[in-house]
Amino acid sequence: MLPGSEGTDEGGSKSSHVPEQSSAEKQKWEDAKVFYNNLTPTKKPKPPKPDNAITIAVSSRALFLMEEEQKVYKEQGLEAYVCYQLEHENEPFKPGAAFPFVKALEAVNSQLRQLYPDSEDLFDIVLMTNNHAQVGVRLINTINHYNLFIERFCMTGGNSPIGYLKAYHTNLYLSSDGQKVQEAIEEGIAAATIFSPSYNLSINEDKLRVAFDGDAVLFSDESEQIVKEHGLDMFFEHEKAYENKPLAQGPLKCFLEALGKLQKKFYNKGMRMNCPIRTYLVTARSAASSGARALKTLRSWGLETDEALFLAGAPKGPLLEKIRPHIFFDDQMFHVEGAQEMGTIAAHVPYGVAQKHKHISPKNTK
Repeated sequence: MLPGSEGTDEGGSKSSHVPEQSSAEKQKWEDAKVFYNNLTPTKKPKPPKPDNAITIAVSSRALFLMEEEQKVYKEQGLEAYVCYQLEHENEPFKPGAAFPFVKALEAVNSQLRQLYPDSEDLFDIVLMTNNHAQVGVRLINTINHYNLFIERFCMTGGNSPIGYLKAYHTNLYLSSDGQKVQEAIEEGIAAATIFSPSYNLSINEDKLRVAFDGDAVLFSDESEQIVKEHGLDMFFEHEKAYENKPLAQGPLKCFLEALGKLQKKFYNKGMRMNCPIRTYLVTARSAASSGARALKTLRSWGLETDEALFLAGAPKGPLLEKIRPHIFFDDQMFHVEGAQEMGTIAAHVPYGVAQKHKHISPKNTK
């Protein structure tokens, strides 16, 4: 008779007596409860509606390292590539260049949900890939392995995913494919080609740090055009003469705007000094000669960066090593490579006059 079932006494009548469990039996039941509770997946929050979210579209090769798979594809073809993925679908990919950035976005989301339980003003990460659907299981297994909250996928089976970016209300697109990034920029979408650093610095995932170059990233490239065509002296004269005229917006102005929107939610809770989002303007401009126009432009947009660093042409890498951003955006490969060499995850924005001067692919783009 099982413990706890009804029995009968000697006269045949039902007994209400329940045998008392021993401490060992009680422990067995408690251990069983814990085991079965652990089998039940932790309930995840609902994804925000696309109209309310700040949507970050990330390619699979930006989020995860897939060199071996790419080698199979290039050397053996598509069918061998798909078979390889199926055979290894229970092996998670290793983290790629965009992984720390995505983890930091999720950390910000966690704090926003605590402060504003009903708000949908959150980051929403979309995995955007031209992989075939058969590869989806391995990507899903990898995402679950790292406990990432990525519910929206776009797998285009060999076609370019760029046409879907607007349908996903994309605020920023990150890819390891420079051609696709160029297509996105031409469609008016904030985008950048992301590169891994030469070595990995320790990055705090609890506070999102984003660093921007100014001209041809946050601002238009009008000032860079003057430098290229007429030299630095004319540039300084031009900036002084037009100090109070805001620069036109660049391709990533809208992303800084989105970050500022979320920062204000923390400020409204008295968290300006310990806000989990921090932004940096890291520019080759000189402060005294051309810095005022950059700052006044941001002010005219109702935006700001937490820190503004004017380097007067000095290398950006050593400073970025101190900042340790999750991502640094620049339009010139010279600065992207310098950031990489100092351990910074950098992203190239193919926009403006600098793109007329083709550059060698950066080192260590794994």
